[in-house]
Amino acid sequence: MLSKRQRSPITTSRRGGLLFALLLVLVLALPLGPGAPTAFAIGDRGADGEFERRDSFHFTLYQDVDIDESGGLYGSRRFEQQILAELESAFDSLDRLLSLRPEKKIVVYVWDPALFDREYSGLFRFPAAGFYGGAIHIRGTDRITPRLVRVLHHELVHAAFDVEAPRLRLPAWMNEGVAEWFEARAMGKRALTARERRTLSQYARQGQLFSLADLSAPSLGGFEPNAAALAYLQSYAFIDHLVTTHGEGDLVRFWSAVVRSRSLERAARRAYRSDLFELESEFKKALSKG
Repeated sequence: MLSKRQRSPITTSRRGGLLFALLLVLVLALPLGPGAPTAFAIGDRGADGEFERRDSFHFTLYQDVDIDESGGLYGSRRFEQQILAELESAFDSLDRLLSLRPEKKIVVYVWDPALFDREYSGLFRFPAAGFYGGAIHIRGTDRITPRLVRVLHHELVHAAFDVEAPRLRLPAWMNEGVAEWFEARAMGKRALTARERRTLSQYARQGQLFSLADLSAPSLGGFEPNAAALAYLQSYAFIDHLVTTHGEGDLVRFWSAVVRSRSLERAARRAYRSDLFELESEFKKALSKG
């Protein structure tokens, strides 16, 4: 999920789930345990020896100098300005949609792709374009692409939750589900696609969806690629279901109550006037009908 710090857990019940092949997972928020490599352990050194630093009001950006050079004369500086502008726009959207407004600067590293793969591929069981571990880490590019926009928005949610409650260990279905939902909104996506709904409906009718308990570990990093694809999609779909049936305001009330009470059940009753088992049952029933 988030950073190296110890966190107080919040828990629910447990059941089984099943693998399936659907899509390539692009992003991951993974807890980095003691001894795991981080940008801070490596220091301000990129693939060619250093990072370039640039600051905006809410972010500190470190960009690998190899990416600077690949951008061409003055190209990298434009890219730095563009990526910080995208981050600031995401920050405003985070405040508007989720009432999350981190009160300290968030550090973002844009890594040379080869160095990112060499240093961090061992953390994942599937390909990743970025993760959050005390700072946002991005597998490098030299221009703004839709994929980069998605990753930045996704990881910003993890960073914001970490700032809001640094010692709280959120379940992956909540942490990843909200991040996927926010990422989708950034791309103008306001509902599940027909293909996503058909896939989930098929597994719901077969009783092969994960339970929320299956998705309640701090991270989905231990999942095989096919299982991770389903886990991310199902987490997103559950949050989207809550927003569709109850509204964005109740999602804000839910995460706020989780942070205050450290209890998913109390937060669910406060925000949705129902318990998690009932909310999960309604979600799976709706999918089965789809």
